[in-house]
This record gives sequence, structure tokens and C-alpha cells, in this order.
Amino acid sequence: MEPTVATTRPALVTVDDDPGVSRAVARDLRRRYGDRYRIVRAESGAETLAALRELALRGEDVAVVLADHRMPGMTGVELLEQAMDLFPAARRVLLTAYADTEAAIEAINVVDLDYYLLKPWDPPEEKLYPVVDAQLEAWSATDRRRPAETVVVGHRWSARSSQVREFLARNRVPYRWYPSESAEGARLLTAAQADGGTLPLVVTPEGEPLVAPDDATLAERVGLATRPAADFYDLVVVGGGPAGLSAALYGASEGLRTVLVERTATGGQAGQSSRIDNYLGFPDGISGAQLAERARRQAVRFGAEIVTTRDAVELDVDGPARSVRFPDGTSIDAHTVILASGVSYRLLDGPGLADLVGRGVFYGSALTEASACQDQEVYVVGGANSAGQAALYLAREAKQVTLVVRGDSLARSMSSYLVEQVEAHPRVRVLTRTEVVAASGDDHLEHLELRDLDAGTTSRVECGWAFVFIGVAPRTDWLDGVVARDPRGFVLAGPDLLHDGAPPAGWTLDRPPYHLETSVPGVFAAGDVRAESAKRVASAVGEGAMAVMLVHRYLEQL
Repeated sequence: MEPTVATTRPALVTVDDDPGVSRAVARDLRRRYGDRYRIVRAESGAETLAALRELALRGEDVAVVLADHRMPGMTGVELLEQAMDLFPAARRVLLTAYADTEAAIEAINVVDLDYYLLKPWDPPEEKLYPVVDAQLEAWSATDRRRPAETVVVGHRWSARSSQVREFLARNRVPYRWYPSESAEGARLLTAAQADGGTLPLVVTPEGEPLVAPDDATLAERVGLATRPAADFYDLVVVGGGPAGLSAALYGASEGLRTVLVERTATGGQAGQSSRIDNYLGFPDGISGAQLAERARRQAVRFGAEIVTTRDAVELDVDGPARSVRFPDGTSIDAHTVILASGVSYRLLDGPGLADLVGRGVFYGSALTEASACQDQEVYVVGGANSAGQAALYLAREAKQVTLVVRGDSLARSMSSYLVEQVEAHPRVRVLTRTEVVAASGDDHLEHLELRDLDAGTTSRVECGWAFVFIGVAPRTDWLDGVVARDPRGFVLAGPDLLHDGAPPAGWTLDRPPYHLETSVPGVFAAGDVRAESAKRVASAVGEGAMAVMLVHRYLEQL
């Protein structure tokens, strides 16, 4: 890297393993931007990352990273992906040959690439400078102030501490974690006049101490929207999983006054997935959290309002109005409602299991806990895709991951590509025809009891971490007596409501229910909450979009 001196000018970083190309790009950039920006030149991915880390340590800023794709040791896509962690606001440009345009498309998926520039870039006045000018304009308009961090002081085996960390992480709220027994943790507890008996202590960016706050209080204090801005909407979407986010996006983009209400965090179960490999358009896979965050940002950009920590408890129908009510007595009124509340994981039944939730027993991926599983024996309970994805993710760091499956084969409930990956992984073993029947431990999980379903025998194994994925149940109790459901609680819609071609009892319109319409006109169901749904991210997204189309059809007839 060229010699540098400390400066407050933001940097333009360029990297190419060909020294001649590297110098030429730096020369062209310096000629036009050298008076306002510092030009940093590197000739490898490793050299670039070292330079970026140095800039970050010195508190300097980076406006654009322009990376060649074909480099030894690290591709341009891989470099840009790591650069995102250091300078998330920096604009990312891939310099590539025409034959490598597929790599540029990959980069769009993986690193939110801002632009790809084909070689050669001469003349720079026509091909290079307009691209860089546009990226600098976009970068200048970005709010690059580092957000003040929330601080969480808790105990490794405090269930509520684990829940708060997961809540903040899933809602993309930056936070810093301190164990209560650490020096800094003890200092913060003393400063907040907290004795440490009730954890966690949360210190907001404004310095307000909160002792074991509930989700609603926490959301308000860290700047999440918890109350709707209006009293009446065209569309209320209940649930922020893939179906709900899709519905909110399409509703808002098509001019409907749209609000999405979510009880915890957007993403749903899919948002907890460590990796989704079979979603269209992401050939290298994408984490559920990344997919959910992109969808959330996209919906907000189109004008959708997103309200968190609002748990729907009642649906009222009053003439053309539909009201979604909350525990505090407030409500949101709208012309239409899309039910996209998804499902929740079923709970393991057995001695000790309920007492150890959040203290070694976790439902779903609980990705904030994954780092603590390094070199540990980990058990994953379940045999469907979510369990397989979690097992592979945890196996990156764990000593061994044991997949506990009631069935006689993974193939019964897991996609074939996942079965192949699980069976090929050297640190993942599978126990079929086995179930967890009990758990024990003093302040955290220490042992599981496993039952061999064929032999009828039980065995006790040492285990500090268990992640459970044993099926799902719909969140529809609040719809009892209003919306028709099947015996398992899933919402009936469209053709599933018809009996010998006749609409359901109480149906007030002279037409049959639309395809995703429930037994209440103007109330639709999308995603996993709907009876006989495909239980896939792609189908949920499609149903969310289709539900909005049917909402328009319904509104035209009001």
C-alpha cells in the first residue's frame, strides 16, 4: 500500500492484483478526486483488508471500495463481503471482465453490490468518472453517523438476558454485551444502582438504565416504532415473516395505506434460519436474517409502516371495518386484514425442560448463542429443514452436533440437498428413532435423557446446548369464533371453506371467497398460518403478493 499520512479526507480504495492496472486506476482516481478524497491503492485482498482495518482504527471513513474480481487468494466478491463489516456505508463497485458478469450478479446477491464496471474503463471521462460520481453522491447522502450502542449486562444462564439479546439482534439494534461478573459489567450495575439479582440491565443509548425490561418497553427506548401513526388504514398485515413482509411491500408499493404489526421482530421463523440455500435468486444462499432485513428495508422504502411488539389478541368485524385489537385495549382499524402470523415451535414435554428454556434449551436457532457453542457438544432436536440448517451452522464451531430425530430417516421431512450435506459433515451425527424425554442441570442445562423408540430404553448424555425444532403450531387462538380454522388451528381460506360448492355459514356476500380469503370477507390468510400451505419461504412470499391483489379486488367492490 502506498505511504499515507493521517487525514480527515474520506478514502477511495482500489485493489487489483495487476500492478499496472492498480496504478492506472489509482492515477485516474487521483486525477479527478485527489483534492477531496484520499486514494488508497492495494494489490491483494489481504492488503486491502489490512488497510481498511487501519482506517477504521484511526476513525477515518471510506466512501467507495472498487475491487477487481479475479485475484489470487480472495475474489473481489469475498473482499467486498468482508469490507461491509468494517465500512457498511461504503459504496461497493466490482471491476470485472465481460466474461465474469456472472460474478457481478453473484455480488449483487451476496454483498448488495452497488455497481459493476466492465474492463476496460477507458476513457475514464466516459466510463469511470460517471460511475464514481454517482456512488459518491449516494454515499454523501447516507447518514454515516455511528449509532449509539445499547448496552446489555446479564448472566450467561439468565433466560431473560438471552431473550433480550435475541430481541435486539433480530431487530437489528446494535448492542454491546457485558457479563455481570466482568469488571465493566459490575461497574455498570453499580452505576445503575442495580444489585445484579434481577437481570439483565439494559442501558439505552441515552444512558437510561432499565432492569429486565419487557419487549415493549425495550423497543420504545431503543427507537423502534411500537404504535401506529394513524387510526385507519387500507390494509393491516398481522405478522412480519416472509408472507407479511411481502404483503406489506406490495400493498404499500401499490398505493395502499399499509401497516404491518409484529409481536417480536420481522423475519418470522425464516428470519432465524442460519442459511436458506433454495430461495430463488440466491445461488450461494442467504441467511434468514439478511433476507428479512432486505425485505423490511424494501417495504419501508415503499411507505409501509412497521410496528413491533404488538401482539394481536382479537379481531373485530363492524360493517366494512376490521379491527385488530391489542392487550392494552388499543386497536388498528382498516378496510382489510391479511393474516400472516405464521407459526411457533412446539415445546418439548418432559421433566426439567421448561425450567431450562433460555438456560441451555432454546427453541429455534437463537443465533446469538451460536458463538458460545465453540468446541461444545451440541444437540439439535428435529428432522425438518430448519433443524438441518441449524445443525450445519452450529457445526462450524461446535465440537460435535447430534441431530435427534423421531423418524427413521431424515429424508421423510428434510430436503434432499440438506440430507446430503448433513450426512457428509464430519462433525454432525444423526440419531434416528430417538426422542428427548427429560433435561437436568443446576443453573443451566447439563444433561439430556434420550429414549430409543425401538428398544424402549433411555440413556443420559452430557449436554450444555440443545436447540429444538419439533414441529409448529399456528398462532391463531385470538381468531377463535371469528375466523374458520381447521382442527389443528390453521386458517381455512378460499376453496377449503366450500362445502359442496356452498360458502361457509355466515358468509354475507353473493360470491364465494377469493382464493386466500377467510370466512370473513376482506380478511385474507397468507403463508404458514394458512391451512395446507407449502411451508416454504418462496410460497409465503408469493401468497403475500397474491393476497394484496385480492385485497384490491375486494376494495373495488366496497
